[in-house]
Amino acid sequence: MLVALRNILKSWLLVLALAGLFALVGWALGGLRLLSIFVFTALLLEVGAYWTFDRVVLGMIGAREVPLGEAPLLHSTLERLAARAGIVKPRLYLFPDGIPLTAATGRGIRSSAVAVSSGCVSACPPAELEGVLAHEVAHVRLHEVQVQTAAAVAAAVILETSRIGGFLQRALLFVLGPVAAACVHLLLSPKREFAADRLAAQICDSPHGLADALVRLDQAAELVSFEGSPATEPLFTINPFAESGLGALFVTHPPVGERVRRLRALAPPPPDHEKGPLSRPSS
Repeated sequence: MLVALRNILKSWLLVLALAGLFALVGWALGGLRLLSIFVFTALLLEVGAYWTFDRVVLGMIGAREVPLGEAPLLHSTLERLAARAGIVKPRLYLFPDGIPLTAATGRGIRSSAVAVSSGCVSACPPAELEGVLAHEVAHVRLHEVQVQTAAAVAAAVILETSRIGGFLQRALLFVLGPVAAACVHLLLSPKREFAADRLAAQICDSPHGLADALVRLDQAAELVSFEGSPATEPLFTINPFAESGLGALFVTHPPVGERVRRLRALAPPPPDHEKGPLSRPSS
């Protein structure tokens, strides 16, 4: 699949870009000897990031892993969707928030995690819950979670750097906020959501569950504010943050209305006998 190959290539380019940046700094500071040390350091950082970034993201949203006995229906639904997508079943997490939301993170199709908000579990009917879970499974299948996770953590680290400014924190955030947002937009395209929506509709054999869920999630986000780092915006099914201030810089999701329209268009036309009586042509 072209989208998956593009995301794998993007992941490797990200690794090479970081190593190249460290190499340039090492060369500028101490020539070839320091260059090799800096590249080795970059590779160690990347290996550490590969194994820990998903847990960092889950910690950022306050998610906890859900045992099988606590939510057997959620586990079985996720396992069935993962099997249909041809990936290893993601670990299931729950985070305490009243807004219906889901998120995906991980290292690839063999090691990933899907987080569901408590509001999503209580508010979404089974078909809608299946639709949003399939959407997150689609992100895993398309190899997007590793890029999304890296972008979110990198942006969050840049934003947190503003804290060192003390009383100048707001001024420093004014500078670092656009830099963090640029990193996110450089790595992520809104088109990834359309691709995940299409694949989710195929996994579920129907686009309507996800389409209905997107409408529900969007309406809930307008009524209840979501607290968290705006750098985590790419991880969620929709943008849960207010599109103003700092949060507006990190919007990577296309409009929900356009996503719903495209999903509805995927539905097959009704059979002729369901279209009603046809008028006879006049003689």
